[in-house]
Amino acid sequence: SYEVPRPHVAWVTIERPEVSNAINTPAHVEWSNILDRVAADHDIWLAVFTGRGDRSFCAGRDLQHMSMIQQRGPEAVAENNATMASITRFIDRYDFPKPVIGRINGAARGGGFEVALACDLVVAAEHASFALPEPKRGIYAGGGGVHRLPRQLPLKLAMEYLLTGQEMTAAEALEHGLVNRVTPTAGLDDAVNELIDQIMACAPLSIQATKQAAMRGLDMGLGDALVAEYPAVVEMMASADAKEGPRAFSQKRVPHWTGS
Repeated sequence: SYEVPRPHVAWVTIERPEVSNAINTPAHVEWSNILDRVAADHDIWLAVFTGRGDRSFCAGRDLQHMSMIQQRGPEAVAENNATMASITRFIDRYDFPKPVIGRINGAARGGGFEVALACDLVVAAEHASFALPEPKRGIYAGGGGVHRLPRQLPLKLAMEYLLTGQEMTAAEALEHGLVNRVTPTAGLDDAVNELIDQIMACAPLSIQATKQAAMRGLDMGLGDALVAEYPAVVEMMASADAKEGPRAFSQKRVPHWTGS
């Protein structure tokens, strides 16, 4: 589901608790369309991803649905693969323009963990857990897990989780730097909203420019990253908000951001 519970904040909830919020092909298509909407909507400055209930954030790809498609034969598999190839999933979007907070309300398995790895910030409930169990299912973490985890953990530690499929607790994820906050379930929304408040105090185009420069710069040497031109930075520098910030500072008042 897609909601805007407070100005400029999109709240995206996986609504499949009967299958631990696993994502089948129709759900992938719906989520991709929502992402396109968030990216294109000038009035949305930040997004939150979460799952329904308090048991599971997302169990990843719906393997029951995958098995059902396989049982229908090669034509059904080919049709399903074509549908998946025609969309861009969040775990494929290495350059999503707006900040995303993962609200991890329970177990994040497979693609669910990959979504968390792709978020910019993560707040997890104390009982949440993370795992990439794909090798135990005869597949692999091809939705970014095999690439993002070694970039976010020391290599030997990442390989242990990748090669064993073992579970990581929320406390361990915090210790490893994979999440920003761990909180009791009752305080999950407060912790998320605290981060939102801190981000929303900044100019939205500055936030987008900062994210783009930081993420694209990771793929460059430091010298190249320092002198590279980033489109979001160019847009930010030409914006009214780039004038509003210094003006508000000189007038000793809170700035009024318009995102333009």
